[in-house]
Amino acid sequence: MSVVPVESYGLHPQGTFIIEEFREKHAMFEKLLTVVRGILENAMAENHIYVNAIEARVKDEKSLVGKLERKGEKYHTLSDLTDILGARVITFYYDEVDKIAAIVGNTFEVDWENSIDKRKMHDLHSFGYSSLHYICRVPKKIFFDPEFPEINDIRFEVQMRTALQHVWSVLDHDTGYKSGVEIPKEYLRSINRLAGLLELADEQFCQIRTGINEYRRRVQSLVSTGNFEEVSLDGDSYANYLKLKPFDALNNRIASINQAEISKSPLRQYLDVFKHLGFKTLGDLDRFIKENSDDAFQLAAFQLANTDLDIISSSLGVMSLITVYALKSGSGPLGLKDIFDILYGESDGNKQRAERLYEKASQLSFMQKK
Repeated sequence: MSVVPVESYGLHPQGTFIIEEFREKHAMFEKLLTVVRGILENAMAENHIYVNAIEARVKDEKSLVGKLERKGEKYHTLSDLTDILGARVITFYYDEVDKIAAIVGNTFEVDWENSIDKRKMHDLHSFGYSSLHYICRVPKKIFFDPEFPEINDIRFEVQMRTALQHVWSVLDHDTGYKSGVEIPKEYLRSINRLAGLLELADEQFCQIRTGINEYRRRVQSLVSTGNFEEVSLDGDSYANYLKLKPFDALNNRIASINQAEISKSPLRQYLDVFKHLGFKTLGDLDRFIKENSDDAFQLAAFQLANTDLDIISSSLGVMSLITVYALKSGSGPLGLKDIFDILYGESDGNKQRAERLYEKASQLSFMQKK
């Protein structure tokens, strides 16, 4: 592949020198790229920050030439440019940008004088791309390569932004900066309105996440203190309730029939059945267990008495409770079939299974009391 002669760019002598230096040190920048990206990925993982993306690139020579054509007299050597290597951390939530910035600040040596917080550059009557830009160096205590001793002196840029800020940046760059044409006012107004919508969406996503987290903490607190009546029955509250192992006592009692071992199985799918039965709160679920455990044990004992099963599923207790509840409510075989359809998917076999179970259960004492 042929190399473009530096002189053909027609740059100022300083610019020509910078391009030559860029070519000489390109391998070192590629090495630094790998190092910086690896450090950022490890730092995010160690701090349990789940990000949308971590990107890094070495500036393309044509892009560098374009910058020198526009601002060539500003730069005397390659080290004057701080964006030859650029990294970007894209997160999902606005309030995580500052958290990531703190991690970056504690990881790299930051040139605070040349770092920019573009989030503070808009006045009250405008919208626009916002991002946090740190100019950094890699400290020797984190990485040092004797083959590239200059690597620790190179400044590079780390941008931190949300996914929506990144979308705005890409669109703004494509429609404005890259075109080289001044944007008519009517289009500029539309772009600013869209920027405002993205900014509002960023804030709303943060508020929604904060609200959900506060709800989860409240649910955990109420569940741990046993205030079940105040807790709506949903995925989060049910998951926290299962941590209390509410079905273990019944399962242990059932297992004692044959001195069986209990095999763990997931119980999350039964939430749909409880909702189908009309339970609204954890209080409803807790009463359901307390009021039906004896009859559920009777049903399980009836089913296991003539078997030699030495392993039972941990779902046997909850399934026995649900069966008893449905039978005592008078819903009959059809009620059982509906439950089986929810758990196993609709099939003709569920109807037959429900009819057989109803026929056997009709002999038990709790059915006689109806």
